[in-house]
Amino acid sequence: MTPQPSRRADRARQVADVLRQQIHSGAFDRALPGEAELATEFDVSRNTVRDALALLKDEGLIERAPKVGTHVAQRKYDHGLDALRGLKETLREHGEVRNEVRAARRIAPPPAVARRLRLEPGEPAVYLERLRYLGDLPLSLDLTYLVPDIGDQVLARDLETNDIFALIEQLDGRPLGSADLVLEAITADAHSAATLQVPEGGALLLLERLTKLEDGRPVDLEYIRLRGDRITMRGSLVRPVDSPDWRLI
Repeated sequence: MTPQPSRRADRARQVADVLRQQIHSGAFDRALPGEAELATEFDVSRNTVRDALALLKDEGLIERAPKVGTHVAQRKYDHGLDALRGLKETLREHGEVRNEVRAARRIAPPPAVARRLRLEPGEPAVYLERLRYLGDLPLSLDLTYLVPDIGDQVLARDLETNDIFALIEQLDGRPLGSADLVLEAITADAHSAATLQVPEGGALLLLERLTKLEDGRPVDLEYIRLRGDRITMRGSLVRPVDSPDWRLI
C-alpha cells in the first residue's frame, strides 16, 4: 500500500499535539521557542508551525503578539484516572478546593439511579449539587447521589471544604474500595456554561462514577462536569498478559 502524502493541516495537528502535551507538562516556563526553531525541530515549514500555533491559540493555551512572541496563557490541571481520589485530594498541591453547595437534600431518586445504588423500592437517596472551585476558578459541577444511611450523615457535615470521599470513609469507618467510571466529551449547555464560566457549546468532560465500599457495596453515584479547558485526565495502563494479538505477529 502506497502511503498518502500528508497535508499541511495534518502536519499542523501533529505539531500541535506534541506542543500541547509539552505545555501541560510544564516544558515551557513561559515563552515557546520561535517559529524558525520549531520548524527545524519538527522538520516542517514555518507556515505549518503557524497553523499549529493557531490551533493552540484557539484553545486558549497560548497567546501570540508581534515582537513579543508566543507565550503560555494557561495550563491544565492533571486529574488521575488510575487512583480513586476526590478533587480536593487530586489538586492539593495546586491550592485549596472549596465547594459552593447548591443543593443538599433527600429525594426520590430516578429509577435508574436507585438501581445503580441497589436501593429498595421507595427508598430515598441524598442528592448533592456542588460547584467546585480552585481558588476563584470554577472547575467542576458535581451532581451526587448517596445511599441514605450514609447520605443523611453527610448532610450534617461541612460540605463546603470536604471531599465526599473523605466524609464517607470517616462516617462508615471503612475505606472506599473501587469505582466504575465512564468518561466522555460533551458540549456545555447554556446553564452549565454560565455556571462554569465557559462559552456555551464549549468542551466539557463528563465523568460518571459509581463508587463502592471495600465490600463492593455501591454508595455514591456522581455525574461530574469538568472544564475541558482546565482539566487533563491522565492514567497509566498495563497491557494484559493474556492479550492474544502479539502472538499473531
